[in-house]
Formats: sequence, structure tokens, C-alpha cells
Amino acid sequence: MNWKHWFEDRLTGVLLGLARPLPYKWRISAYGWLGAYVIGPLGGVTPRVKANLALVCPDLPAQEVRRLCRAVPANMARAMAETLSGDDFIAHARRTSTLTGEGLAALDAARDAGRPVVLVTSHLGNYNAGRVVLRERGYPIAALYMPMRNRAFNARYVAAMEKIAPPVFPRNRAGLAAIVKHLRAGGMIGLVADHYMSNGILLDFMGQPARTSLAPAELALKHDALLVPLYGLRNPDGLSFHIEVEAPIPHSDPRTMTRALNDSLARRIRANMDQWMWSHRRWKKNQPNAEEARG
Repeated sequence: MNWKHWFEDRLTGVLLGLARPLPYKWRISAYGWLGAYVIGPLGGVTPRVKANLALVCPDLPAQEVRRLCRAVPANMARAMAETLSGDDFIAHARRTSTLTGEGLAALDAARDAGRPVVLVTSHLGNYNAGRVVLRERGYPIAALYMPMRNRAFNARYVAAMEKIAPPVFPRNRAGLAAIVKHLRAGGMIGLVADHYMSNGILLDFMGQPARTSLAPAELALKHDALLVPLYGLRNPDGLSFHIEVEAPIPHSDPRTMTRALNDSLARRIRANMDQWMWSHRRWKKNQPNAEEARG
């Protein structure tokens, strides 16, 4: 572990420890302030937010860009603090979250019939609120996560994810095998699908080409699973959530289904601009890969 990773993990532990005596609502609000006015400007988040907004929303007024440069890292900090708050977050999400949407009846039917489901979410609001609520409703959900380069912080984060709704598996060969086994047993899996994937296919995302994994759609087709977009959206109070379950995406082919996923997420982002992680390097410029070159 390098010194920067060590320092980041220790700083996180110190901040969590200092804030722990505060009431939960004050604690999360304090982290939101730190995200907006300290972590965002000093941690390199603001320039990336500005660059992505300029690419995707070039006509956005300057005043709105400034607002989002504060609001986006505030939401990111809130989401991380919530996830690392363990029992406090779980109890709060159970008590204050609502679960609605056109696809809810389909999820209930799949659970009762033992049919596998691929739930697709994103870094919008806090997807872990959705995991709390789904587990509470009796859905057999497992999650796949992208391991972080900071091993110490990754261990802290994975432990928190496990506490919220086990099991969770890393995005590697062993993790993918475990996810497939869970699906075959009629389980539900949760995937975060807004990462840049170097081996993905260039598909439109918010008007720009972005490398996108076809894996969620391919898994759904291979295992006859429902493919369902689901979002944990933050309410205006900044603390509670409404979990939106969209209608299952019809089975067709991986590209068509993945385009539908991208379109779903784009609609949600445009309706909740301050809740998406605009700091992602989502639109890297790349040459076509082998599959694209073949057409």
C-alpha cells in the first residue's frame, strides 16, 4: 500500500470517528458540506464535473454549472458516509425509503416464482438504499462491485457493503462465477452499469459515445432473467430515498437491450442532475475495438 492510499484510509477512519457522536442526520449533512466545500474543490472532483458537463450539456448556464460543482460532490460524500454508517444507515433507509415503480409487480412475481433477475443501477443518489429496501422485502439479492485500487479503503467499503445486504462479490473471475451461480439458483443480482469499460462497446450515452458493457443484457438472455433498471433516488430533504423500479426491458439482443439501459439512465440523470457522479471519466476517447471493427 502506498502512503497516499494509507493516508486516505486513515483520514476516512478519523472523520468517521469524529462524526460518530453526532445524530445521524447531522452527521450525513456534515459530510455533505465537506464534499461540497472541501473534498470537491481540493480533491480534483470539480474540474472533472465541469469537463463532463461541458461535453454533455454545453448550453447549461454558468450558474447551474457552479451549483452542480457543489451539489455533486456533496451527494457523493453523503452516499459514502451513509454506506459506511452501518446499522444507522440501514435503520434510517428502512424507516424512510419508499419502493415504487412500474416494475415492482414483476419483481414480486419473479421472487415468488424463483425466476432470476438482473437489476441494473448506477451511481445516482445512493444505490445502497435500494439494497437495504430490497433485502427487507425478501428479495434474494447479491451484488457485484468494482474493487478499488486503495486496498485498505476497499476492505472498509466491502465490509460496509456486506453489512447492508450480503452477499457481495468482486468484479473478477471468481466473483462473476459466484454471481452466475446465484442467478442459476433463481436469485437476483445488482450491477452498477455506468462505469467506463475498456472492453465495452461504444454506445450512445447522453449524446456522446461511451464504452459500455453488454454483460447485464448478456446475463439476462443467457439465464432467462428479467433485466430491470432500478434507482435509489435522494429526496429533497437530502436524507430519505425513493427507490424506483422501472419496467423490465424486453429481451431482444444485447446491444438493443443495453441501449435501452443507457436511455433509462440518461432520463434519470437529466431529471436528477445533482445526484449523478459527474466526476466519472465516462466518455474516454478510444479507437474501435475488434468487435466494433467487424461491424
